Amino acid sequence: MPVHLPLPKQLRDLLADLLGREVSLEPAPPYAPGPDTPASVAVYVDDSLRISALIACDLAFSAYAGAALGLVPPGGAQAAVDDGKLTDTLSENLYEVLNIAASMFNVAGADHLRLHALHPAGPPLDPQLRISTLTLGRREDLRVEVGGYGAGSLSIVLL
Repeated sequence: MPVHLPLPKQLRDLLADLLGREVSLEPAPPYAPGPDTPASVAVYVDDSLRISALIACDLAFSAYAGAALGLVPPGGAQAAVDDGKLTDTLSENLYEVLNIAASMFNVAGADHLRLHALHPAGPPLDPQLRISTLTLGRREDLRVEVGGYGAGSLSIVLL
């Protein structure tokens, strides 16, 4: 079965409901984390544990979404961006956001996916995982503004 590529409206609605804030999206160039770029990558697997999709987020989106979910003040999110890595609290909150985001893939007639792992922004990404984020084809690349926090990049990549 194919994997469903979530539509931007699905992502916007999910984030707005989950974070309880205004969320706006606009198309963006493909997000391509470099070897020295802090990025969070969520790995989604099917029922056979085959990696089927990734959501890659830059440090800004990672911090803002994690902070908004946990009601962390914007200054706390900005401090993580300035430090170049997420705190444990922001990482745990981002995990929750991206775990719930798995629901966007699960529509009738598509493979069932679940969050297998989150590699939070900070430590270097595994090179193979980083290369996978560059996959062309079925993907959605967005600039996401989280009301009261700021904007960051997010890419949904089907493998």
